[in-house]
Amino acid sequence: MKSILFSLLAMAQITLCTAQQKPKGSIAMTSKVYSENNEIMDLMRFENINYFKTLFKGDSLKNKKFTITAKQFWKGKLSKTDTLLNTSIFEYVGVNKTDSLPLRVISKTQGKNIEVKFIFDRFEVPHTFKGLKTSDYSLRDFGTDLPIEPNKPFYAFAYILPYEKDGGKYWCAVESSGKDIETWGKEFGIKHYILFEMNFIE
Repeated sequence: MKSILFSLLAMAQITLCTAQQKPKGSIAMTSKVYSENNEIMDLMRFENINYFKTLFKGDSLKNKKFTITAKQFWKGKLSKTDTLLNTSIFEYVGVNKTDSLPLRVISKTQGKNIEVKFIFDRFEVPHTFKGLKTSDYSLRDFGTDLPIEPNKPFYAFAYILPYEKDGGKYWCAVESSGKDIETWGKEFGIKHYILFEMNFIE
């Protein structure tokens, strides 16, 4: 019963967190959580799959390349940084020629493996991380709450564990705390989380 409650609570927390007022920037990031298909939703919940259908939009996106970097934090400290994608070194990707960039992100945990895949229209970027053996990880579209500008790195997504207190687990308390995202481990006693940083560059 507790696992059911925590699962539903995590999804409710995502909805509440995304209901905040969005800051303005020359690039807007919007995300749609999960699917309108009930059968697909049931399967995703059963398999502990997180999914975001995301869109970046703004005139500043035209003729830009971009990067995706993963930063892992263990026990409050940055332990590892991986460049997952840099379109500057892939000629077949080229620059973004329009004022929009669609992106789908899907993730799940299996044992101690964390599998994340960034899916674009013409290619995808998969990566596997080592984490803790728990299904409490939750993917958050953190960038929807940030003003996004070209040539300024920003945290688009965060894959986090909840803040635990008095037998409860709280994801939104972490995401909407107003604390520096890089200090979440120390502030909330979170053993491990991953930040996905993006940057739209010339």
